[in-house]
Amino acid sequence: MVGTEDTEADVHGWWGRAARWAVGGRSDLALAVLDAVLFAVAFVIVLVMRFDGTVPQDMWAKVVAWIPFAVAVGVSCVWAFGLYGRVWRHASADEARGLLGASVAIVSILTGVELIRGDRVPWSVVILGTGLGMFLLGAARFQSRLFSFRRRSAGREGMRVIVIGAKDAGAALIAEMQKSPGAGLVPVAVIDPDPAVHGRLVLGVPVGGGLEDLPRVAETTGAHQAVLAMTSTTSELVRAVAESAERAGIALKIVGGIAGRMRGEAGIRSIRDLRIDDLIGREQVETDLEAVRAMLAGRRVMVTGAGGSIGSEIVRQVAACAPEALVALDHDESHLHDAAATVAFPVVQLLADIRDRVAIDRAFDGHRPEVVFHAAAHKHVPLLEDHPSEAVLTNVAGTQHLLDAARRVGVERFVFISTDKAVEPSSVMGATKRLGEHLVLGEAPEGALHAAVRFGNVVGSRGSVVPTFMRQIEEGGPVTVTDPRMTRYFMSIPEAVQLVLQAATLADGGDLFVLDMGEPIRILDLAERMIRLAGMQVGTDIEVRVTGMRPGEKLVEELLAADEPAIPTVHPAVSRIAPNTAPASSLRAAVRGLTALATEQRDDDVRRLLFDATQSGLGADGRVIELHEPARTVAPRADRVTSDATYTTFD
Repeated sequence: MVGTEDTEADVHGWWGRAARWAVGGRSDLALAVLDAVLFAVAFVIVLVMRFDGTVPQDMWAKVVAWIPFAVAVGVSCVWAFGLYGRVWRHASADEARGLLGASVAIVSILTGVELIRGDRVPWSVVILGTGLGMFLLGAARFQSRLFSFRRRSAGREGMRVIVIGAKDAGAALIAEMQKSPGAGLVPVAVIDPDPAVHGRLVLGVPVGGGLEDLPRVAETTGAHQAVLAMTSTTSELVRAVAESAERAGIALKIVGGIAGRMRGEAGIRSIRDLRIDDLIGREQVETDLEAVRAMLAGRRVMVTGAGGSIGSEIVRQVAACAPEALVALDHDESHLHDAAATVAFPVVQLLADIRDRVAIDRAFDGHRPEVVFHAAAHKHVPLLEDHPSEAVLTNVAGTQHLLDAARRVGVERFVFISTDKAVEPSSVMGATKRLGEHLVLGEAPEGALHAAVRFGNVVGSRGSVVPTFMRQIEEGGPVTVTDPRMTRYFMSIPEAVQLVLQAATLADGGDLFVLDMGEPIRILDLAERMIRLAGMQVGTDIEVRVTGMRPGEKLVEELLAADEPAIPTVHPAVSRIAPNTAPASSLRAAVRGLTALATEQRDDDVRRLLFDATQSGLGADGRVIELHEPARTVAPRADRVTSDATYTTFD
């Protein structure tokens, strides 16, 4: 065994040095010389074999005289097929096809010449000699792979990795791992759900089975990590892989970026930790990009709340549609700066508060937007329960300021970002957003397109449940859940904004749209998934503590009220609702009264009148409450809860 290894080392030594001298040199002349020598050696070897080692003297003379011509033809064809001037260390199938084409050309030329000549060289020498010569040429160019692959695979030290996915993305990842020993990742096995590839090899790495085999394969290979690299993944598949990796006791990574995976790009640098949106994500959203671009291209667009989670994503997606101007408005300078810095488009940054009517009028007069996306709002439910006046001044009065300015400068399209908490609201935040829907839809000037878009929670927004759970896990727990029965709808921020833009293209006057949020997710399940995702055990490493519901919360959020039937649109993920809006005069009276009370910080009166307005005072008959009346005692709604405790934020 030692002798065999020594022989391999010796062969690899002289062959590798010769090949590297020629293939790795800066001059193609050295490679051409090597090719000429290899062709000559190949023809001689075949000639000797043809005559069983005893070549007639006249045949020696004939072939030796013929070899220079054959070598010249061979080197010329290799040059004609572009096989010089290449970096062979990174050679691929293109180079292999070039070698094959050159072989066919050489055999064709030499055969044709020999047919014309009367005194022929044996056909075996022509054909087999050319084949052997091209094999030696290819071996010289691919020598590092041919001779050192086994040694590198067996001898490399690093993280032993199981690649999940045997198709294009998985193969690309394996190839990069094999070419980049410095990355410290050694592919030792492949797992794929397709039984047809089980037992096969992907670039020399065995396919060990399906997901159910991951624990066994991890144990037999000693793998420490699995990497999911598949061009098409669903949240169900990711969850199944995560559960299998958990049973196997190994860490799980994923090749990030669905767009890159769809193109088959699966580089080592794109490997990242699994995120919660990988587990609760949905199928990729298909949108009519042409319609969105037609709505925005060449238009002056303003985004309020541009520093927020939704607003900043609107800025990014609008910037990609080539607007004439893009105005980002926010009252937080740091978040506004960060949002503008994420796009290459020249964004106009306006530091202004929508509660300031003068500042808003100045912004609209100075930039005269044609399309407005209104994402600015106070959003945290428990906090706004304690500050209803602040909620009204921003979410209601601020919206009214924007609508007044939009009407004055002739904004063509006004899109309001709403929430599922506006459906039969039980919180101050939900009530203000419900009133905002009424304002936007009830005050659309003739010829203007107003729309409100209603959707649930987005994954990863500031102060929301996912970042809060992450912080609690990093701190060692406990992870706090208000009620084990509580469910919420979730959607990724980019997906939500894609559908908001799609809904905006469907606006026809005053429209209320609701996005398809998929199935609701139990918050307790979400907490447990995130703990396991962090490589910890629920109850053992991290405690989950139930704290009780907070003021304004519901166990279940709804996207539609009982009297709001959903009407399908041309997009399967966007539905239209026929809203019951009050006359503009009633709305304005309600806003004036609420704003006056909120300015005086009369929180109790604001809360009472806000719920009266959204639940009964703004019906289709136009009836409006008398907001100047003294406050009267109102019993709290049965589905609302009151508490002084502090709990995890769920919006």
